[in-house]
Amino acid sequence: MIEGRFRQRRQVTAQVEPTGFEGLGEQTASAGTAEPGLPVDDCGVGQAMLKPELLYARVAGRDSTARVLSTEDLTKLADPMAALFFHKGAFPLTVHDLLDALPAKATRTRQVYLVSESGQIPVTAAPGPKRIVRSVITSSVFTRDVDLLISTQATGDPEDVFLQVAAWDDKARHFNFYTRLQRAWVWAGNSWDALEPESRGMGCFDSHVNGSVVMKELKAPWLNWHSMRAAIPFDPQDPIHSDPLSLYEQVDGAEDLERTVKALVQRWTEARLAKVTSSPAIEHPDHLLRQLLTTTTVNLASTDTQSSSITRTDPALIVPMGFWLNNDALVGILGLDTSVGRPALPADAYVDGLTLLGMHLREGDFQQSGDAFFAFVFPEAAFEDNDVIKQMVERGLITARLAACCLMVDFPNPVFSPARAQLMTHVPRTPTPKGALEDTIVREISNNIGNGSELSPEKQFMDCWQVPEDQWQEVLSQRLDTYLQSVAEHAQTPEGSHDYMRLAESRLRQFRSRPLDEFSLTTPLTNIPSDAPLLAMREDGRVVPLAF
Repeated sequence: MIEGRFRQRRQVTAQVEPTGFEGLGEQTASAGTAEPGLPVDDCGVGQAMLKPELLYARVAGRDSTARVLSTEDLTKLADPMAALFFHKGAFPLTVHDLLDALPAKATRTRQVYLVSESGQIPVTAAPGPKRIVRSVITSSVFTRDVDLLISTQATGDPEDVFLQVAAWDDKARHFNFYTRLQRAWVWAGNSWDALEPESRGMGCFDSHVNGSVVMKELKAPWLNWHSMRAAIPFDPQDPIHSDPLSLYEQVDGAEDLERTVKALVQRWTEARLAKVTSSPAIEHPDHLLRQLLTTTTVNLASTDTQSSSITRTDPALIVPMGFWLNNDALVGILGLDTSVGRPALPADAYVDGLTLLGMHLREGDFQQSGDAFFAFVFPEAAFEDNDVIKQMVERGLITARLAACCLMVDFPNPVFSPARAQLMTHVPRTPTPKGALEDTIVREISNNIGNGSELSPEKQFMDCWQVPEDQWQEVLSQRLDTYLQSVAEHAQTPEGSHDYMRLAESRLRQFRSRPLDEFSLTTPLTNIPSDAPLLAMREDGRVVPLAF
C-alpha cells in the first residue's frame, strides 16, 4: 500500500478478521491478555486500548492479539522508520512530525503525489461525492533508492487522519509495514508474512498480496492520480493550501511514482528469489508459480482518452493491449511478436454503449452518468506477477517456453482465468530441486492430459509444449495475430464493441469482489446486475458466458 488503502470502519459488537493495517484483533496495552468488554470494529477491539508512544506488533491471521514489541524484536528492524524513530523511543503523531525528523538527504529526495477518486468530478456537483484526497510521500533515507513511503490523507486534522508507512529494510531485504493508531504505532508484518498461508490475504496483506508496495493505476494515464495527463484541481480556499510544510504546493506527477513503484517491486522480487534459490531445493514452488498461473492481484488500466470528450464522430477508441492478452508478459518478457495493431472501438459504438449499459459513477447520493474520467477502465495482469515470471526465467527456474505455454492456456482471458488456474493442481507443493522444477510440472500435466476434454487446460498446455523448441515463438506469435485480427474485425461492429464493453464490466465486477477495490468511485457501474453471469473471451474473438 502506498495509496492509503485503509477504510474508515464502523464499530460492531463482535470480533471479525481484519482487512487493513489497522486490524489488530484483540489489542492489548501490554504483552498480556486483552481487556474484556471493549468495543470492537472490523479491526479488532477499540484503538483506545493502545497506550501512546509504544510500538505494537500484530500480523493479522497469525497473531490473535497485539503485543508491545520487545526490545529484542525491535533491534531486528533496520528500516528507516524503525532506526530513526522507534529505536530512539520516538513516535511521530503526524506526517509533519515524521517528515520534520528525517535527515537532510530525505528532505532533498522527497517527492509528493496525490490521488483522489473524486478529483476530476466538478466541485459544483450537488449532491457531491466525498472529496477525499490522499497523498503518498517517498524519500531515500539510507539507500540511493527510495526506502521510505508514507501514505496519509492530505486534508483533515493530521492527528486524526490515517498515517501509514512502508519502509525498506536493506539489511533484511524486505519491506516492513507500519500504521499509526491514535498515539501508538503498530508493526503489521513484513513482506514474507504476505506469503505465509496463515497471514496471506489478511490485514494489510489483502492488498499487499505478494509483499510489495501497491499502485493500482500503474500505467498512463494513471486514472485518479495527479499526473502529466490530468491534474487534481483545488479551490484557492481549500485547506490543503494551509499545510504547515507546504507539502502540496508543488506536487509530483504519477508518471514519476510509476517508475519508483516498479523499481521497488523489482527490488523485492529480486531479494525474494535470491533467498528462495539460495538452497538446492525450492521449498514452496507453488508460492512462485501461482503468480504465473493465477491472478494474485491486478492493475487497473484504461485508454488515454478522456471519456467526456468522446463524440460519435471522433476517431476510434484504441484499447490497450492488456485488455486482450497479457501482452507485457507474452510479448514484452517472453519474446512473442504481433504484427496486428491494437484493436479499437468505433467512437459511435462506444458512445451508444454508455447509454445501453447505463454506465455511471455513484457514491451515496451522488451519481454521474458516463464512464470514468479516462474511458474504458479494466483490470489487467499485475506488474508484480509479471515481474516474478520475468525473474524466474532470468534465474533459470523455468524457461521462457514453459512460461509462454502456461500463459497461452486461455490466453484471451489474461486475468481471472479458472482454466489457467487449474494448472496449479500440477505444481508441486513440497520442496523440489531447482533443476527438476520444470520437468516435474510438465510431467504432471502430461500425465493428466487424459482427464479432460480437447479444450482442457492440460490439453491446451501440451499442444503448445509439443511445438518444436526452435519454432514455439513463431507458432505462438501466429496464434496471437490470428486472434487479434478476429478481435479487430469483431470490434468494428456495434455488437462486437458492446460485447467488449460488457466483458470489461464483467472483469471489473470480479475486481470489485477483491479488497483492492476500496472506493466506490474507483470504477464505473452499469445496469448489469452484480450477480449476472460472468463473461469470457474466446480465441475467435467472441464473448461468451464463463462456462469453465
